[in-house]
Amino acid sequence: MALTALQVKNAAPRAKDYELADGDGLSLRVRPCGSKTWRFRFRLDGKQSHISIGALDRVTLAQARQLASEARQLVGQGKHPGHERKAERAQAAADRANTFEALALEWIEHKAARWSESYATAVREAFGKDVFPHLGTQPLAAIKPRDWLAVFRRIEARGALEKLRKVRQRCGEVYCFAIATGRAEYNPVADLGSALQAPEAEHYPFLPVAELPALLAAMCACRGHDVVKLGARLLMLTGVRTAELRCAPWAEFDLDASLWSIPAERMKKRRPHLVPLSRQALEVLRELQAITGGYTLAFPGRNDPAQPMSEAAINQLLKRCGYDGKATGHGFRHTLSTTLHEQGYPSDWVETQLAHVDKNKIRGTYNHAQYLDGRRKMLQWYADHLDALASGGNVVAGSFGRTA
Repeated sequence: MALTALQVKNAAPRAKDYELADGDGLSLRVRPCGSKTWRFRFRLDGKQSHISIGALDRVTLAQARQLASEARQLVGQGKHPGHERKAERAQAAADRANTFEALALEWIEHKAARWSESYATAVREAFGKDVFPHLGTQPLAAIKPRDWLAVFRRIEARGALEKLRKVRQRCGEVYCFAIATGRAEYNPVADLGSALQAPEAEHYPFLPVAELPALLAAMCACRGHDVVKLGARLLMLTGVRTAELRCAPWAEFDLDASLWSIPAERMKKRRPHLVPLSRQALEVLRELQAITGGYTLAFPGRNDPAQPMSEAAINQLLKRCGYDGKATGHGFRHTLSTTLHEQGYPSDWVETQLAHVDKNKIRGTYNHAQYLDGRRKMLQWYADHLDALASGGNVVAGSFGRTA
C-alpha cells in the first residue's frame, strides 16, 4: 500500500534501521538516529541493486515518486540510474569548469608559440574588454547564439566594425578548439554574420615612389624627433613592418655585414627574417647609432628608453608633415612592393623581402637564403632610385632572372 504524507512524517526511529515501502521499488529508510532517506530498489541484468534518491528534508514524497519514476524508465532502457546520475554530475562539473574564459585562455596558450607577444597581448586584451565581462564565466554549453549576438552588437554599436570582425573570428576559433578537444559540439557564432554589419575592406594609404622624395624633404623640415624621422626612412628602404622596426634591439644589426637578422619570435609569421641593408640604410643606422647606440633598443621610447618607440610615432610624424590620410608607415611596404614588381624584379624576391611566408615551408626556408644576394641588389637599386628621384635623375633596373 502506498505511503501517505502523514505516515512519512510520523515514522519514528527504532533500535535498528527499517524501511517503509511505498511501492514499485520506492521506500523510506528510517535510521536509529532519526534520519529518513528515500531509496529505489531495482533489478538490472539479473542483479538486485538500489540507489539513494535523497533525504526527506530535501525531497518530499511527491518528489521521491517522480524521481523513482524517472529511474524506473532508465532501468527499462537497460541503464543503471546511479551510473547515469554520476555521468550527469561529471558532465555538469565539466561544464562549470569549461567556461568560455577558461577555454579562450587555453586556446591562446596553445597558439601563442606561433604568435608574436604583441599579437597575443592584443588578443587577450580584446577578450578581456569585449567578451569576458559578459560571457566569460558561463559554461560553453550554456551560451546560446542570442547571447553572442548581444555581445557582438555592443561592439557594433561603438562603430568598431573591424574590431567586431576580429573578435567574432577569434571566438569562433575558440569554439573550433573546444570541439576538437571534445568540450563542445557546435559553434554558435558561426552563422551570426548575416545579423551583423561587416567592415569595409581596409586599405592603408600609400604614396607612389615618385612622391617619396618630397615626403622625405617635408620630414626634414617638419618638427619632430630625429629618431622617428630615421625610423620612417628605414621603413621606406627596407619594407619591414612597423612593429619589427620599433622593437628592434641593436644586437640584431650587423653593420659590417650589411645585414639585419630578425628572430622568429619577433616576426608576425614566427619565422626568422634576414633583411639586407643598402648603403643608404646603413647611413641611416649609423646616424641613429650616434643618438641611441647606448641603449638596448635602436628605437627607444622618449619617456622610457627600455620601451620601444610609440606605435603611433611614425604616423603622427606623417600627419604633422601634411600627409594625414595620404601615407602611413605600413603603406611604405605597398610602395616598395609595387615599384619593385613594376621594375620586373622576381616576385619571389619581393615577397621574401616583405616576409610573406612561402606556403611550402621547406621551399620557403631554402628560398630565404637563396634570394639574399638578389634581394641585396634589389634593395640597393630601390635606395639609389629614391636618391635619383630626389635629384631629378633616374636609375633603370636591369634584367633579372630567378637565381641570385
